[in-house]
Amino acid sequence: MPTRSPLPPSPPPVEIRAWPGREDLLRDRAVVLGELVKMFIGPARLGILWMWAGVAALGWSVVGTALLMFEDSYDALSAVPAVVCLAGGAAVLVPAVALLGVGVARDLRVHRLLVEWGGLDRDPAGDAPLRMPRASLLWLLMSFALCAVGLFTCVVVPATARAGEETYGLVTLLMGLGFLSWLTGLTGLVKAFAHRRWVLRVIVGVPADPLVTVEG
Repeated sequence: MPTRSPLPPSPPPVEIRAWPGREDLLRDRAVVLGELVKMFIGPARLGILWMWAGVAALGWSVVGTALLMFEDSYDALSAVPAVVCLAGGAAVLVPAVALLGVGVARDLRVHRLLVEWGGLDRDPAGDAPLRMPRASLLWLLMSFALCAVGLFTCVVVPATARAGEETYGLVTLLMGLGFLSWLTGLTGLVKAFAHRRWVLRVIVGVPADPLVTVEG
């Protein structure tokens, strides 16, 4: 999920805030939160996540193919194509995993900014579009399905593998694909729940009054 669009800065500290009035603050807050929500939970972000996960799966498939070729090789010369295939798969897999990590780190910064800007004030009417229930539900359902498929693959493939029929390379290949699916789905689930929690606590929630007030 890396993206070229820069992140907005954090809101200024209380002592140097210079908004002329509350309406100006709410207007700037709405603009920034609108962009941040799109960066965090927009449908395009789901496509980017799945795209990089697909690239990583492609790289792992090439690596798994190299493992199968190693199992079938009978001398050093016959292992040369497997080495080339392994290098090619690693060249695709490593950058894709690195970019996924960069995207997760960026999502953490976006969520921190959402909390900071959302905590400036409350605007129940103006904040309604920020809830994005359909996009959040899309993230939740698709990520749950991918997570379930990946977990099922990681558990069933080694449990049903039979000696002499499935090789170690094939089991490793399928389990690696299942792990990538599970990890991608888990990332999507965490983002969906994080957005929902942000909506309930920052956008909808109201600070509770203290139970005991101490004067003086």
